[in-house]
Amino acid sequence: MQPRFAIAILFSILLLSARAAAIAAELPIFDAHIHYSHDSRDVLPPKTAVEILRKSGVRRALVSSSNDDGTQALVAEAPDLIIPELRPYRVRGDISTWVRDESIVAYVEERLKRYRYVAIGEFHVFGADADLPVVRRMVQLARERKIFIHIHSDADAVERVFRQDPGARLLWAHAGFDSPERVRQMLLKHRNLWCDLAYRTDHAPEGKLSPEWRKVFLELPDRFMVGTDTPSPQRWYFIEEHARLARLWLSELPRDVAEKIAYRNGEAVFGPLAAALKSK
Repeated sequence: MQPRFAIAILFSILLLSARAAAIAAELPIFDAHIHYSHDSRDVLPPKTAVEILRKSGVRRALVSSSNDDGTQALVAEAPDLIIPELRPYRVRGDISTWVRDESIVAYVEERLKRYRYVAIGEFHVFGADADLPVVRRMVQLARERKIFIHIHSDADAVERVFRQDPGARLLWAHAGFDSPERVRQMLLKHRNLWCDLAYRTDHAPEGKLSPEWRKVFLELPDRFMVGTDTPSPQRWYFIEEHARLARLWLSELPRDVAEKIAYRNGEAVFGPLAAALKSK
């Protein structure tokens, strides 16, 4: 290869890379997995939390908290930005006990009477525990109010929820921490199942898109959303970096697919529900 030709090729590659990076940097983000729980509120006032989201280019954020007062504080601060969902935890410790704690039902029902939400969750349940009475009641309440379930679970629990309510709409947190092929199979089987990619890195280790995940994203581009997950105050300071990394690997996808995963899917799925909250 002639040196001049090689230089021209290298220049073209650099130019395309720079252009892809510039386009990716413009992508707004719909963050489908944010928590603003009691310990985060202790160190991050609502105004500061909202500033972090806006600085990161987050257009909308799906927020739940332990307890729900955190979510309501953010809604009051930025109703244009925050989309509320109801987590059935009064404190973080409820994560390990809530499925067998009948007092959770009264708490959730009371909050549903006082406020409006687009989903119940994100809650943790695995395997046969999804058939316990408390979890069944969450599925019933979501059906009655025509809202989503945001579920942190294995595939077995997802299947059990759909058996309880075939018309349920589920956002599967962290895509179940499952393999791309298993996630693909679940999405093909259940048309009312979507995935957030929060708190996992295997789809884009070090910001480089995995070939296995790329195939799934291209086949099912309407079914994924990005998410940071902020279970601790420290994770709030990662939101901006997470948005940067998300834009980096999204730049490897066709523009229309990147836009869908970055923000259009979140808007399409939760935007109408969020708009309905304001009209009631």
